[in-house]
Order: sequence, then C-alpha cells, then structure tokens
Amino acid sequence: MNEILEPGMIVRHPGAPEWGTGQVQSRIGDRITINFTNAGKQVVNGRHINLELVAGDPS
Repeated sequence: MNEILEPGMIVRHPGAPEWGTGQVQSRIGDRITINFTNAGKQVVNGRHINLELVAGDPS
C-alpha cells in the first residue's frame, strides 16, 4: 500500500497509534517522511511498516 502514498495524504502508523495521524511529506523509494500530530516529523522505512491510509472527509 505504501507505493500509492503521495505528499498530502493522511496516514497512521499501526505500531505507534499514540503518534496520531500524519501527513505524508515525501516518499523516496522505501523512505517515507511523515509529519505526525503527536510525534512531529518521522522518517519510516516502508519496506518494514505498512502505513494505514486515513479516509478523508466525505463532504
């Protein structure tokens, strides 16, 4: 699923729910930079973490 991520998309880290939601800043190969509400900017390895896409507001 990580291969569809683009800047601006909102995600959650399944192993760190306390981080809250995060906005994808960039994705270069397997390295994904995300700005999380409660954890700030984090770089995760998409090869090891399968981020969960958060559905946007349907309105």
